[in-house]
Amino acid sequence: TTGVSSNSDTSTAVESMEDNPDGGCHIYRNGYYRTGISIVEGILEVNIIQMMSIQMTESQAENSLVDFVVTCQGSLPTDVCTVVSDPTCQVSKSVVCDPIIVTDECLLTIRRAFEEPGTYCINITLGDDTSQALASALISVNGGEST
Repeated sequence: TTGVSSNSDTSTAVESMEDNPDGGCHIYRNGYYRTGISIVEGILEVNIIQMMSIQMTESQAENSLVDFVVTCQGSLPTDVCTVVSDPTCQVSKSVVCDPIIVTDECLLTIRRAFEEPGTYCINITLGDDTSQALASALISVNGGEST
């Protein structure tokens, strides 16, 4: 169907409906519209600047702990997710997400456990309500040591 709007201005609004072979219906509207747009800075960049193995006692030796020191640019993140994958970064082994509080400078330490020695792909994503940024690294864990 097609119709002309009854607005007092001289603009014309046209609405048309069209059947599609996939069974759906699309509605097209033409005319003048107004809206507001808010531009936010977002998280612009994430960097893993250091990886450190945590020394453990013999009773804690079942897991290797690694601290990742991460920085970011732009707005301050409210959550962090870490995806541990195989060395090709294709097969995910674990995903851990945590809320974080960063107050002044975007510098944080993220501690993650690795159940067995091996080479892993690490994806660290920092996010807030409007943006996300990702940093990746390959890490080799050798029973308490990492490179």
